[in-house]
Amino acid sequence: MDEQQQHPETSRTQAPAGQPSAGGTGPMHSGGKRHRGRTVGLIVAALVVAGIVVWRWHPWGGPAGGAGVGAQSERGGRHGRGGAGFGNQPQPVHVATATQGDMPVVLTALGTVTPLATVTVQTQLSGTLQTVAFQEGQMVKKGDLLAQIDPRPYQISLENAEGALARDQALLQTARLDLKRYQTLLAQDSIASQQVDTQASLVQQYIGTVKSDQANIDTYKLDLIYARITAPVSGRVGLRQVDPGNYVTPSLANGIVVITQLQPISVIFTVSEDSLPQIMKQVQAGQKLSVTAYDRSNTTSLAGGALETLDNQIDTTTGTLKLRAMFNNDDNLLFPNQFVNARLLVNTIHDAVIVPTSAVLNGSMGQFVYVVQDDSTVTVRPVRIGPVDGERTSIASGLQAGERVVIDGSDRLKEGAKITIPADRPRGASGAAGASGAHGWRGASGAWGASGAHGHHHRHAAQASE
Repeated sequence: MDEQQQHPETSRTQAPAGQPSAGGTGPMHSGGKRHRGRTVGLIVAALVVAGIVVWRWHPWGGPAGGAGVGAQSERGGRHGRGGAGFGNQPQPVHVATATQGDMPVVLTALGTVTPLATVTVQTQLSGTLQTVAFQEGQMVKKGDLLAQIDPRPYQISLENAEGALARDQALLQTARLDLKRYQTLLAQDSIASQQVDTQASLVQQYIGTVKSDQANIDTYKLDLIYARITAPVSGRVGLRQVDPGNYVTPSLANGIVVITQLQPISVIFTVSEDSLPQIMKQVQAGQKLSVTAYDRSNTTSLAGGALETLDNQIDTTTGTLKLRAMFNNDDNLLFPNQFVNARLLVNTIHDAVIVPTSAVLNGSMGQFVYVVQDDSTVTVRPVRIGPVDGERTSIASGLQAGERVVIDGSDRLKEGAKITIPADRPRGASGAAGASGAHGWRGASGAWGASGAHGHHHRHAAQASE
């Protein structure tokens, strides 16, 4: 009894088959009709909403059979989408005027700073290292004292050789006097000629002994010079390899110290063999080609120099040729084994038509630019470019100086497209053109001020509506 009161529908649906339940059009039957009615209503409402959305979204929709191009442009700008109306609204762009001037022909290559001299200072004799006269990293000049080896053993040897020389010189003098006497006696036929010849030979022996003694003296003097180790070149010393008190020999693996010449210094870089003819043309004409060294990022100039020489053969594995440029390196900004970008100025083209590099685009037709016409439309102009110098590109043919080209915002342009230049309009100007420029900048490659703010706002509004 309690269960039936809690679930009356269940008790009604459990009637025997073939017998209608009490009230044959009871609650279950009427509930199915209500469910189908609600479903049909929802479908009709969804179709109505979809029709309204399509009518409002499509360009021919709008109040009073479509408010015309103005309404279409407003919706296109509001939703940030191109439709039939978006292609008709002016696109905001940046433009630049083609100028005429000098265009340098520059070859850029990766190079390595190479010192003209790198010397490992070795001792030329054995001995105890008494003193080290340099500081690590110090700039030294040629002839400056670097280290001193104990000179006393070599000084003693020198004095010994000088004593032997004095003795042998006295013996030579005596032998010469005896030879002179023997020659006088021989003239008087008082002595045998054999004795004279023997004395003459003895004199020659003493002459040789004296020369040997003099050579020994020179050797020991040179050892005393070697005991005083000096800088063979001007440059910067590296880290000390031997400490005072060590017994050094000429067979030291790392020497005493390494000196690297920094002023002047060179940069060795490679260029393609295709660039060799224009380089050789200038070199054979006696021109001194200038070279500028830039840092690894190719943004900061480190030093300026000149091309010194070229290698005598092309590397067949890479098809490149090595060149050496010389730099004074007064500021020591070039460091040995540093990687730099070398810019070789080969030639200068005078009166060239120059545009920003961003104005030149690539397409199926090749390279082209968008030229701005007097009616604020653009036309596609194929061009042939010349040398490129960073942000500047020279135009060999297809463009004249004074013509304006699009440098930013060209991603939504096509032949005959209308444009607007936001910089030409005062900020805050009213009117459909101003609104179009503000809303349309969303498709360009950036945004300025209020235009960027409007584009950002409408972009979010379009995403919300979607």
